[in-house]
Amino acid sequence: MAIFTNGTDLFGEPCNGECKSDGYGAFLERKHVTAPACGFDAAAISAHTFDFQESITKWALRLGRAAIFASCGLGKTLMQLEWARHVTLKAKGPVLIFAPLAVSQQTHREGEKFGIAVNVCKDSDDVCDGINITNYERLDRFDLSRFAGIVLDESSILKSVDGATRTALIEQSQGIRYRLACTATPAPNDYMELGNHSAFLGLMTQQEMLSMFFVHDGGETQKWRLKGHAEDAFWRWVCSWGVMIESPSDIGFDGSTFELPPLRMHEHIVASKETPEGMLFPMEARTLNEQRGARRSSMAERVAVAAKLVNKSKEPWLLYCDLNAEGDALAAAIPDAVQVAGADSADFKTKTMLDFAEGRLRVLVSKPSICGLGMNLQVCSHVAFVGVSHSFEAFYQAIRRCWRFGQTQPVNCHIISSSTEGAVVANLKRKEADAQKMRSAMVAHMALHGLLYENRHGKEYKPIHKMEVPQWIQTTA
Repeated sequence: MAIFTNGTDLFGEPCNGECKSDGYGAFLERKHVTAPACGFDAAAISAHTFDFQESITKWALRLGRAAIFASCGLGKTLMQLEWARHVTLKAKGPVLIFAPLAVSQQTHREGEKFGIAVNVCKDSDDVCDGINITNYERLDRFDLSRFAGIVLDESSILKSVDGATRTALIEQSQGIRYRLACTATPAPNDYMELGNHSAFLGLMTQQEMLSMFFVHDGGETQKWRLKGHAEDAFWRWVCSWGVMIESPSDIGFDGSTFELPPLRMHEHIVASKETPEGMLFPMEARTLNEQRGARRSSMAERVAVAAKLVNKSKEPWLLYCDLNAEGDALAAAIPDAVQVAGADSADFKTKTMLDFAEGRLRVLVSKPSICGLGMNLQVCSHVAFVGVSHSFEAFYQAIRRCWRFGQTQPVNCHIISSSTEGAVVANLKRKEADAQKMRSAMVAHMALHGLLYENRHGKEYKPIHKMEVPQWIQTTA
């Protein structure tokens, strides 16, 4: 965790009264952990922002290093662009935004709508003085030390990128004063993801967070749970650098105009024909290998169900698969489907996803890991999972490409699985319940310590001057 001395932060500037001198006061401050503010006050936020977006943007600029966990369609793109615009003006240096594939072009076009110039970069030679954006895959082509600020769009990718990329991104960002992380799903069922965000922001490493707030759950060292007495302190700490919002009402604003259309879930279960060796009847797959085997054995039946749904429709469809063979089979069974696979070039992936987003393509087939992050696909209201994994984050993000604020139609989501894959679907439902529990906890604590408290009661009072007791009331022994 960053250590602050002499009333300054690690950049040698005042840290807004968060720093305490040594002694008993410092001991108490260590027990009450909050993120130090190292940003600045911004007066004029763009008139294009809603009131809640303006509040969040000012809060993030005041902190300097912050995380915005806002539900899909609440305007994270505009908030991060406005944050980046102010940082470039204040620091007089460029800002770099990292985004998933194809999201860079969408962000560029969003910027044009709001009068904010966004420069799409492939490498360091393309960088300009203002706001720049590139894909996570191009991290190795940039020297991050030249940037005044850095933004992670869809920052939950910190969990899904490989360890080397994640480590490099976190380590190379530590010398950058202004940092912002934006995502809809910081840790839908995994507190460890909050540790990745904290490490990126330079607040605590994941191990420091674990040792301070968590204990091992039983004998499994990879499973952690909050210490009972540390729960309030943990959420108070998270609320000091992160804001979670599913509706503007979560931070004290009118949310009546931000209501999602209905999400209609449809489960299609195809009968399994495979009987495990030594068994008389098909059994529910339990192990990962068994689940993969069940998925492969039922592929033809699941693809047939999906093809029947899509081919009788004239509306756009987004089909998610989990295996390459599923994608190939879907593309063959649906005449106007176009598949985006991992082996395709970045240019083909980008063009195809943008064609679908802009209505030039009716059916898109891909994996959640490829086009399940960042894209705005409200053009489509029909989604089908022709094979699902245990990742709730991938499942949630994939649905939210279409079911997001700005969608005008009810969204129909079809989950097509075999009768032996019940454990996977049940696990996703359990993780969804865990995710809602975590969101509710953070929203509740924001009312006591976070941005909602500030909006209702003003900024928390933080004394920075030592109290002097008048001589005439002092007593001597």
